[in-house]
Amino acid sequence: MRKICIIYTGGTIGMTRTEKGYAPKKGYLGERLETIEDLKDERVPKWDMVEMSPLLDSSNMTVHEWNKIAEEIDKRYNDYDGFVVLHGTDTMAYTASALSFMLENLAKPVVLTGSQIPLCEIRSDARDNLISSMLIAADGRVKEVCLYFGGKLMRGNRTTKYSADGFSAFKSPSYPYLADSGIELKYSEALLRDSDKGEFSIRRLSPVPIGVIKVFPGIQFELFESIMTEKLRGIVIETFGAGNIPGSADSLLPIIKKAFSHGTVITVCSQCPQGTVSLGVYETSSALKDAGAINGYDLTTEAAVAKLYYLFSCGYDSTKIKEMMETDLRGEMSC
Repeated sequence: MRKICIIYTGGTIGMTRTEKGYAPKKGYLGERLETIEDLKDERVPKWDMVEMSPLLDSSNMTVHEWNKIAEEIDKRYNDYDGFVVLHGTDTMAYTASALSFMLENLAKPVVLTGSQIPLCEIRSDARDNLISSMLIAADGRVKEVCLYFGGKLMRGNRTTKYSADGFSAFKSPSYPYLADSGIELKYSEALLRDSDKGEFSIRRLSPVPIGVIKVFPGIQFELFESIMTEKLRGIVIETFGAGNIPGSADSLLPIIKKAFSHGTVITVCSQCPQGTVSLGVYETSSALKDAGAINGYDLTTEAAVAKLYYLFSCGYDSTKIKEMMETDLRGEMSC
């Protein structure tokens, strides 16, 4: 009998009704799971649950909580065949991306999931998301950090939250699904990553200063000059299309050059959910490349932010980080 560990961080899936609306309650989810008969079925793997403290709405997740999740997995890595991380949906894609880098030489499934409606409600999507994730974690076919939601298994660092109220809350816009759940769970075997060779370990992240700027028509870039100091270690710029910025953005380039001179790593991602950045293809993106920005290709913003945290936490200098940001490490980009 295979055995998995469920790590409950908080989020909608385990919330209960209160006078002020849904809220997490210490000990509640574990008690609730014990009453679900399907979890006692012989086809369901044996499971233990670890409840983190405090339980958080995922909008309150930080680097500190990412480190705690990774540490919980590290402590139990040799005791279980796989892990399920129950998490709120708002920042689940960020956490999945971060863990994909932090869990080095991972050779077991780590599946993040949650729900749009609490488990305590009749129409909840929690039951299927949870049980399917448990079966995937016990199966052992995936050896990476994944996200399961709404019948789809996705590579964690390729996901983004797509809907605030639909059961298919997440999409993987630039990479196919790893598995589809119908009558049977059908894996796309050719898309699964092989486990990295080496001994499993975790890389704790440091809370280095990182920023995100979303370009929009009429943006006044000079307003951001005050944050472009030597203290800002990395920045992700969400541009139009394949890396384009307004042709009138003369104020941006001096700011980027100033940040570049301070060693700030500037990564260009696209606002388009699907597609890739190609700096230099259009005149309006050549200026970014000339100013020292690097190509994020088809990185999601979530993955770009997490990757910057990871690379800075590895202690690399800015030159090495720029090189690694354009290199696929965990299946997070196509280049």
